[in-house]
Amino acid sequence: MIREATAALGLGTHRLRPPAIHDAVLRAAEVPATAWVDTAPNYLAGRAQPLLAPSLADRVIRVSTKVGFVARGSSTAAIVAGALSPREADTGHCLTAPFVHWQCARNRAELGRPRLDMVFVHNPERSAGDPIEALLRAFTALEEEVKAGALDAYGVATWNGFDSGVLTVPHLDRIATQAAGTADHHLRAVQLPVSLVTANAFTQALDNRGPIAQAAARGWDAFASAPLFGGELPEMANHELTELIRPDLTVAQACLLAVASCPGVTRVLLSASDSAHWYDARAALAKPPVPVATLRKVPDVLASD
Repeated sequence: MIREATAALGLGTHRLRPPAIHDAVLRAAEVPATAWVDTAPNYLAGRAQPLLAPSLADRVIRVSTKVGFVARGSSTAAIVAGALSPREADTGHCLTAPFVHWQCARNRAELGRPRLDMVFVHNPERSAGDPIEALLRAFTALEEEVKAGALDAYGVATWNGFDSGVLTVPHLDRIATQAAGTADHHLRAVQLPVSLVTANAFTQALDNRGPIAQAAARGWDAFASAPLFGGELPEMANHELTELIRPDLTVAQACLLAVASCPGVTRVLLSASDSAHWYDARAALAKPPVPVATLRKVPDVLASD
């Protein structure tokens, strides 16, 4: 299995420090061909999108956001608009059609963009009731957003939905087909944790199995979130890992390059408030991809630490 390039780098905002947002966006926008920012209405206690908007204005950079979680401070407005019931607000998560439409409109307003590039259905496994029925409602609403010209594409972002078996890529494909009334739907991406710690999806992809491989087979993007396991992974690994992957890299860089080399991963999301961390990551991902045969040895190296 040969790859010509590693996955692209994208800016994640879940753990970004608010004072660092402007400079972080400027750094992410330096390579327009691959520039990407991923956010959500509930990130940074509901402040992420309004804080991002000024920095995103007039810049060539694609943005993904999400629907599902009721962001802090937004429930009253959604209830008044008739998009959310008090009971739904109390659960903290909602994927009804009215709320999905309302949240898409609010996302556009908060980000200062008339059209959204990508909207992820956020942790559908958290839905009250049947998550599959919730996904059908959400996908139907998102197909309507696409038809209205307010959205380019949508996806599913999950923390453990694939590992738990609640979600599978073939099932998501079928739900999107049902929602759109055609196989030519606009479900185009999955987002899931991929690191050398949360390694299930990673090791499956090396054998052309699992959600990443199944997404790639459909031409979808696979966004790798938490590639450094919340910043903990470099402390858990050692320099044997860099010797295996690339001796000229730091441990953190080696971990990122391994994830970016995983077959089927198209984008690695990194919350980097510090410029040095961002440029180190960009330098790592500029390296040639690590061969699959080498990636297969990574778990044994980590286990021996």
